[in-house]
Amino acid sequence: MQARVDKQAVMGRFFQPRLLVVAGFLAAVLGFAGAVWWYGYLAALAPLEQRARADLALASDSLTGELRRFRELAVLTADHPIVPPLLAGLTPAVMGRPVLQQIADKTGSLDMMLVDANGHSIVTTSGAPDIEHAGSDYFERAMDGALGLGHFYSAAYKRRTFVFAAPVFSKAGPVLGALVVYADVEAVEASWRGARPALFFTDDQGVIFLSSRSELVFRSRMTDPSQVPQIVGYPVGQIAPFVAHTEGALNGYEVWDVDGGRYLPAHALHLTLDLPVIGMTGEVLVDTAPARQLASLQAAVVAAVCLAFGALLFLATGRRRTLAALNARLEARVRDRTAELSKLNEDLRREVAERTTAELRLQKAQDDLVQAGKLSALGQMSAGISHELNQPLTAIRSFAENAQGFLERGKPEIAAQNLGRISELARRMGRIIRNLRAFARQEAEPPMDVDIVAVIDAVLEIIGPRAAQDGVTLHWDRPDVPVIVRGGEVRLQQVILNLVTNGMDAMEESDPKIVTLAVVQAGARTTVSVRDTGPGIAEPEKIFDPFYSTKAVGAAEGMGLGLSISYGLVQSFGGAIRGRNHHDGGAVFTVELDTVARKVAA
Repeated sequence: MQARVDKQAVMGRFFQPRLLVVAGFLAAVLGFAGAVWWYGYLAALAPLEQRARADLALASDSLTGELRRFRELAVLTADHPIVPPLLAGLTPAVMGRPVLQQIADKTGSLDMMLVDANGHSIVTTSGAPDIEHAGSDYFERAMDGALGLGHFYSAAYKRRTFVFAAPVFSKAGPVLGALVVYADVEAVEASWRGARPALFFTDDQGVIFLSSRSELVFRSRMTDPSQVPQIVGYPVGQIAPFVAHTEGALNGYEVWDVDGGRYLPAHALHLTLDLPVIGMTGEVLVDTAPARQLASLQAAVVAAVCLAFGALLFLATGRRRTLAALNARLEARVRDRTAELSKLNEDLRREVAERTTAELRLQKAQDDLVQAGKLSALGQMSAGISHELNQPLTAIRSFAENAQGFLERGKPEIAAQNLGRISELARRMGRIIRNLRAFARQEAEPPMDVDIVAVIDAVLEIIGPRAAQDGVTLHWDRPDVPVIVRGGEVRLQQVILNLVTNGMDAMEESDPKIVTLAVVQAGARTTVSVRDTGPGIAEPEKIFDPFYSTKAVGAAEGMGLGLSISYGLVQSFGGAIRGRNHHDGGAVFTVELDTVARKVAA
């Protein structure tokens, strides 16, 4: 019995230090794995943060760009010539409503209205409710002479809206009222709804107003029910709390615990971006599950290696080389994973740079295509222009030789007549060359005030030689006074020249061959019409499509880009171009441009 007790005591003294060592070793492995997990987690958050910040910046730029369009629309419409007379009572309201309705339809605005200084709506688009604007921040700011901005849920429209209010000034200076433009928030956010990661924009009350996740709209981080009635501009009863708790700042990263349903991450990296232009804060939630998984994998591998190292150390010290190999393999995997994440980040930056370069190349290609269209038109007319310049040169040579002969005979008065004819022919050649040089240059100036009559005169002088060669009669119902429109001189020349040459090409088999040009002013728009006596348009709905042509396949002039280029040029001036068949035969194209009122000298 005494021997058995001594043996148990010896065994206890033997195994007790071993158990302490094993426990200490396991604790060290656990702590080391936790440190590796923490380091791997923070390292994996870096590329997630960079990618999320880029996504948030792109979404914010997209949102502000869309809203900037409606803001500029309010400012430009407030300067419309018909707006101040409507507020001053000089023009009936019924005359202003079609103008605002047409602008709202073309720009995709939810609604537009003209509000007097008392906040009452004077002119509204069709279906616009009678809304009181007095007392609102955006209206009061507009009455102070600045651009007003607001956002709220509109019970009248039953949707979220952005509101822009531009002041309308009288000639004397005071503000007469405001031009209010409503923008549909759902239409603005439709382009990135459902995208990953979860994006949302909150106002100064902490309410989510826009989001790529519809379930986040009207959520607020205010969990106290007594604070909900204090939120203004939103429907009563629809503001719900958004349960999200901050885990704390993890090495500069803000991570949230989110309780937002199955479509939102439970643990998310939270980033913000201030948008003072629209009075909101852009926010994004990025799922940290990939970072956690990567960190857990690294920690698990480290823990397994350490346990294996300890087991081998306890079993045999000769296994240290195997442990070193496993450790080296682990480090290689960590380096490979780190290099992979770095490469992914580099690919993202390269993709952004490639997209920017592609946009610049697209813009340059469009400009080159317009210039190529002009040079192609000049090439088609080169024979006629050469003939037009060759005749004056031959005449100049003849008159010069005759003048020399008359001077030798002592008849200076006849020689002077010949010299006068030489001067007139030289002016004619200079005018033709000047028009060609102006047409061939690549115009890059913004739209300006242009005399459309002078533009058509220059086009007819360029196209005249070819028309005479092809037996085409150019009938130009020329106004007696200049007609000023908004556009670019060279680009308008290219549009008119394209329409005239298309009409001449269409009349190759027709008789008679007549191209009729006319300019008609009607209020704020000026219409230029070009009609031919050809066979007409077979498919009017396709004439402005790129590469659509009714000319013979393989013909040098049959690329089908002329009308498409013309369509884009007219659209850039804020105008419209249309084509149809005339009821008396042939085709007629109309170009509508904004009329610029001529200044009357005092």
